[in-house]
Amino acid sequence: METYGKILLVAMPVFLILVLLEKWYGWYKGMDTVRNMDMISSLSSGITNVTKDVLGLSIAIISYGWMVDKLALTHISSGFWTYFIAFMVLDFSGYWVHRIAHEYNLFWNNHIVHHSSEEFNLACALRQSISVFFRIFTFFLLPAAILGVPQEVIAIVSPLHLFAQFWYHTRHIGKMGFLENIIVTPSHHRVHHAINPIYLDKNYSQIFIFWDKLFGTYQEELKDVPPVYGITRPVQTWNPIKINFQHLWLLFKDAWRTQNLKDKFRIWFMPTGWRPADVAEKYPLHKITDVYHFDKYDPKASMELHTWCWIQLVFMLAFISYFFGNIATIGSPGIFYYGGFIFLGIYAITDLMDRNSSALFWETVKNLFGIYLVYTQGDWFGSDSFIPGIKMFILAYFVISNLVTAYFVKRHYKEDHQQLQIT
Repeated sequence: METYGKILLVAMPVFLILVLLEKWYGWYKGMDTVRNMDMISSLSSGITNVTKDVLGLSIAIISYGWMVDKLALTHISSGFWTYFIAFMVLDFSGYWVHRIAHEYNLFWNNHIVHHSSEEFNLACALRQSISVFFRIFTFFLLPAAILGVPQEVIAIVSPLHLFAQFWYHTRHIGKMGFLENIIVTPSHHRVHHAINPIYLDKNYSQIFIFWDKLFGTYQEELKDVPPVYGITRPVQTWNPIKINFQHLWLLFKDAWRTQNLKDKFRIWFMPTGWRPADVAEKYPLHKITDVYHFDKYDPKASMELHTWCWIQLVFMLAFISYFFGNIATIGSPGIFYYGGFIFLGIYAITDLMDRNSSALFWETVKNLFGIYLVYTQGDWFGSDSFIPGIKMFILAYFVISNLVTAYFVKRHYKEDHQQLQIT
């Protein structure tokens, strides 16, 4: 937990700088692929994901360590081949876990957030799930366990394998010659994120593209079929926490509403998007049928709101950076209080971006909780020992944040009311 937090403390600013550089490069080249609110939503999703991971809020049904202890036929001494085998097995496992997430209703909920952006850029790579509480596919690492690859090696290679998937989420790199036959490139992954019928459910590979070619899921990016991004049933929100559980909530509702007893049980493991016939007829959902003619999610936002959301995001990044740098000092149960504060903050920011009046409620809860934490501890998780008097600055932030959010909620209410009168 503490080690992963230290890694993220270095990785986060690197990812943020690269995201902003892509934004600048797109502007400079006259091909901006990064919408501001979409970027903030993606970065917010990344914050929730790494917070959840650091807190360890998931359980492996079968742990890799158990498989090594019980099933290893030999033990590989630490060295190049140990790490190479670990990397290849992780990539093989990643292909199948990724494919299952796309092809079955229940597991799509764990992956929907990654595809929820209607853009394709480095920021959307940070849209990662917080809805995985039970990791049940560890058995795909069986080849490494049989060979006795130590658990510590998997723990080191796993985040490196994940980080290596960041760079190819971009539209600014074309096809890459002979590398197209070896590794996953931006061209391959643009296909994967596209909702064009010919591209759907293709190119699941994470580092090496040959898994798709081996298992029949490869599709080349075609010159005459420009990829269109998102999901066919758009999420219609910037809120990553809502997105993470939106599909699961739909499955629960459909299972409850259907009159067919068999459908109540099989809905979970049917192909992604499948719904009971009686429910689909009575409760139809909006679905994109013409990928070249639909309105992207883009609620009205003033320049002031754009600026304020960035200010809020910077504060969240500062809070989480302190968290990752001081996990051991904060300890338990403090780390879980801190994590709850981060989740409340992200929910409040993105709810305001959606122009929901409930944003004021969530912002108030976040700030009251923050004030409570300062009051009960005497400062903000020991931060006064680094910067004397910082708690007063943090308390002032809580008050100002609430007032500004109230201002925007009131302003949005007036604007929406006036628009209704006009129409």
